[in-house]
Amino acid sequence: MVDPVIASRLQFALTTIVHIIFPVMSMGLAPFLVYFTWKELRSGEAIYEQLRRFWTKIFAVSFAVGTVTGLVLEFEFGTNFAAFSTVAGELFGGPLALEGMMAFMLEATFLGVFVFGRERVSDRLYFVSSVAVGLGTWLSATWILIANAWMQTPRGFEMVTKNGQSIVNLTDPLAAYLNPRFPWMFVHMQNAAVESVALLMAGIGAYYVFRHHVWDNPVQHPEFWEKTLKIALVALLITAPLQAIQGDAYGRHVAETQPQKFAAMEAVWETESYVPEYIVAVPTSFEDLFDPRAKELFGIGIPGMASWLASGGDAQATIRGLESFSTQAPPVAIVFWSFRIMVALGFWFILLAFWGGYRWWRGELLEDDLLHKSLMASSLLGFLAVEVGWIVTEVGRQPWVIQGVMKTSESVSPGLTGVEAVFTLAGFATGYVLLLVLYTYVIVRLIRAGPPARDELDAVDHTPSNAAVSVDD
Repeated sequence: MVDPVIASRLQFALTTIVHIIFPVMSMGLAPFLVYFTWKELRSGEAIYEQLRRFWTKIFAVSFAVGTVTGLVLEFEFGTNFAAFSTVAGELFGGPLALEGMMAFMLEATFLGVFVFGRERVSDRLYFVSSVAVGLGTWLSATWILIANAWMQTPRGFEMVTKNGQSIVNLTDPLAAYLNPRFPWMFVHMQNAAVESVALLMAGIGAYYVFRHHVWDNPVQHPEFWEKTLKIALVALLITAPLQAIQGDAYGRHVAETQPQKFAAMEAVWETESYVPEYIVAVPTSFEDLFDPRAKELFGIGIPGMASWLASGGDAQATIRGLESFSTQAPPVAIVFWSFRIMVALGFWFILLAFWGGYRWWRGELLEDDLLHKSLMASSLLGFLAVEVGWIVTEVGRQPWVIQGVMKTSESVSPGLTGVEAVFTLAGFATGYVLLLVLYTYVIVRLIRAGPPARDELDAVDHTPSNAAVSVDD
């Protein structure tokens, strides 16, 4: 018999891993769409209308699929984690409700104007719609991250007993919603989304530039793909270094507020100072190879670097080991390797950004086939970095679902059986794989179709109707 706790956790992990792709795409594209719209209206250049129309299609598809998969996640709090919802519902339900009533409705309402209203409303109202869509997308992330950040560093509450059940009672909304983790998580997540989309845009642009300039295989709209590549590189030059700088400070915050998670990230079992930053580490015995809590490790690392990172500059600083905690340690191997994959990818993105920027400065951006291949190979790596980053965040706090308040094993619906949990897990796995395949197919079709031709743009009347003008005036 499968433990319903394990099956429910696997189901939630599966649905989250798939769902997060779509909000990352939407959140990352939002600033680009606002910029494309602003440049189109300000300059009147057709290239920006092409960019806006092309990427809006991908945004709309991602928004639609993300809405469906996001609703499933919220339902799982009732079907699989009813005990958690009972205990934390007063605090946790508020941000989720506000996300739907405020952010989602703002985004969904103006998305209709943004997608279908270019020829029906004035330029001013159309630009407002682009900003509103982007704002709604980021507000949606804000409320979701507030809820998750509270689970990491809970504040502004007290535990009370009602009808024999110990539950969370919200006492200070500002302390709860503006908890210590939220600003760190928000900046890291939103910057990661823009960086991921910039990598995707750069990879797609590099592919068509590579075909056109290196292979001498003419493609349609070469100037469109060159502009896409250059805009993506500018975004990457900003976001990639920022992610590393902010991530370094974020790591120190984790060391202060969740020392058990930080110890798992660095595989520190015994409290000690001058802790090395392992680049790679494997168990010393074959029997421990698949043991996520193996203690004896052979590693290659930088002496004192983990202590230096945790303290902000002191290589002799002490890091509290996992053995000093009374609760069970998280799966160390998963957290350890996920963290290293995320960091390695982050440094690779910085290298790509400066490599591309240098070649652009030298006037060789369109001829560097090795750079183009590297960008193509890295197109989806931003999304991988987001996935492993969330694994560090969620697996690293185990065994707690609410840090220091409620364990994950206590959060699952009491009446849920192992058979029921496995059945729904199998159903979701099948459905989500099919959904991901369908989404990929549609996106690839849109990319292959490319932007609308210039003559198609010239045929469109951008003069708003009288009714539309009266709305703006």
